[in-house]
Amino acid sequence: MGLWDKIRGEFIDIVQWTDDSRDTMVWRFERHGNEIKFGAKLVVRESQAAVFVNMGTAADVFPPGMYDLDARNLPILSTLLGWKYGFHSPFKAEVYFVNTRRFTDLKWGTKNPVIRRDAEFGPVRLRAFGTYAVRVADAVKFIREIAGTDSHFTTGEIMEQLRNIVVARFSDAVAEGAIPVLDLAAHYDEIAESVGRKIAPEFDAYGLELSQFYVENISLPPEVEKAVDARSSMGAIGDLNRFSQFQAAQAMEEAARNPGGMAAGGMGMGMGFAMASQIGQQMAGASQPPPLPGGAAMFYAAAGGIQTGPFDLVTLGRKAHAGEITAATLVWRQGMPEWTPAGAVPELAGLFPAAPPPLPAAS
Repeated sequence: MGLWDKIRGEFIDIVQWTDDSRDTMVWRFERHGNEIKFGAKLVVRESQAAVFVNMGTAADVFPPGMYDLDARNLPILSTLLGWKYGFHSPFKAEVYFVNTRRFTDLKWGTKNPVIRRDAEFGPVRLRAFGTYAVRVADAVKFIREIAGTDSHFTTGEIMEQLRNIVVARFSDAVAEGAIPVLDLAAHYDEIAESVGRKIAPEFDAYGLELSQFYVENISLPPEVEKAVDARSSMGAIGDLNRFSQFQAAQAMEEAARNPGGMAAGGMGMGMGFAMASQIGQQMAGASQPPPLPGGAAMFYAAAGGIQTGPFDLVTLGRKAHAGEITAATLVWRQGMPEWTPAGAVPELAGLFPAAPPPLPAAS
């Protein structure tokens, strides 16, 4: 190696950074003890910023472009170095390249449930997750507050801190909001906007700009989800009485198809007839209109194990006179808890003549 090659090897002619990673935020230009040649070329590519640091103090900042490193383009560094010799001597300075592109698909999520009081379900625990995007807006502030002297700073080194900020502000936004739990899914955009307004100033203190913030999912505890599913099922069923009749009919059909049940002493058939009778009574009851307002009470009567009626008091009086019903006949009307002998019902007791008391014993 000649003398000239040795001299050239001691000085750096081009200062640049070709980034081939997707997560590097700050990269320090490695000069390995060599000095930067006065008048060397500085190449700052798109989505980059170059920061010159001298003795721990940030000096000149360069946006994208190509520059000749001389006193004209390094005014702050020239003052810090106190250049002599006509400003033509090599110099030493740390050069940090800051990636200013947008870092997307950064994920956040709640490690522990967020407790929120809901008007319908009371206190509930919520979990949530989503994504956000940031970019370095102030290279000097970011180096000073976050990167420091790290020669290769990546998104992984700040993700935990940013995630903590996001989750804390999300908890505040959800707790302060008056959106019902069941309506949260329809208000993800509003929630994301509220959280974004809260965390933007804190990101700015690090020299970062919050570009995007998304809430992808807010989930309820399993027990609350089951309650919601049950409520939805009830709404889908509609008339519970008709649904019960339908289920009973299906059960009867299934029992009739089961040979083992039919063979076991006719149990299958007996159960089928019992269910059929129950369905008939329910349908008969459901088909009967309610009594007119202010009208006389209507009674059902059991005759030979068969439900008859309803009958008003006049009709029951004629049946009692004809002997078709007696004081022991079971009757029922709306409001009675169970079938009751007619003689024990105050409204019907007068329809049956009282039996005379026993004769007094002869003296």
